Amino acid sequence: MPTFSSATTGDFRVRSRVAKVRDAALTDLASASVVRTAGTPHGYDDQVRMYVVRRGEWWLRRSSDRVEYTVPAGEFLLRHGPPLHFGAAADTTVRILTLPSATLAPRLRNRSMTGSADSAEMRLLMAHTNMVHATVTDLGASGVHAAHTALIELAKAVVAGRFDDAEPSLGIALAQAARELADRRLADPGLSPAMLARELNVSVRTLQRAFTAAGESVTAYIRHRRLAQARLALADPARRPTVSEIAARWQFADSSHFIREFKKRYGQTPADYARSTRAQNFGG
Repeated sequence: MPTFSSATTGDFRVRSRVAKVRDAALTDLASASVVRTAGTPHGYDDQVRMYVVRRGEWWLRRSSDRVEYTVPAGEFLLRHGPPLHFGAAADTTVRILTLPSATLAPRLRNRSMTGSADSAEMRLLMAHTNMVHATVTDLGASGVHAAHTALIELAKAVVAGRFDDAEPSLGIALAQAARELADRRLADPGLSPAMLARELNVSVRTLQRAFTAAGESVTAYIRHRRLAQARLALADPARRPTVSEIAARWQFADSSHFIREFKKRYGQTPADYARSTRAQNFGG
């Protein structure tokens, strides 16, 4: 592994976590100060690496004084070849995917690739890597195989610029990416299966099929997440929004519709839930 040295005087701190899936690895790095490597590891020339920068700035060098690539926040770099010296600005977070070259190097055709980390294909890939980090220690042999297959296929989709909706192993990653996107847009009146499909560059039918495999429709997921947010608002002791305010905030057609859906989901009306929560808070 590379050794780290500080680009400025004083101590530096780097936090990392690694998940390995067969011949692929996912490494998250977070730097609290400016850092750079003092060397590069040997024996790893025939690998493809993707650097996805979430915050700060990442750079790669062939030598200590020549910057080859600079990757700002919100972008990624995908390249095949020997590892380079690398460095990071202070307060930088980056995810590094180390991938086997057999299927990806021919697609790169000896070129490096850069792009937005917010593209539809990258959202799918990042959603899958999030799941791998969360579950890899509990996966059996078949789970590891499926996680590895999906990782390679999603990386290929980034290179090709499109999602292969005929690949069944990618459905889990697609559903997860859609959930993450929906969670960020719950208050958006335009949130719908069509909007999610458009943002992720797939058909509505493909998206629905991915959710159906998990036993839930896209529309049901959105409704349940909005109801969960509404319930949190009702339980907030700092303020007491009205039922109509909550219904409007979380995009229910009207108060009656919200009350009906809430009672169906939680077994009591919003007003009853709010009263019972206040009674518990005050010991009554």
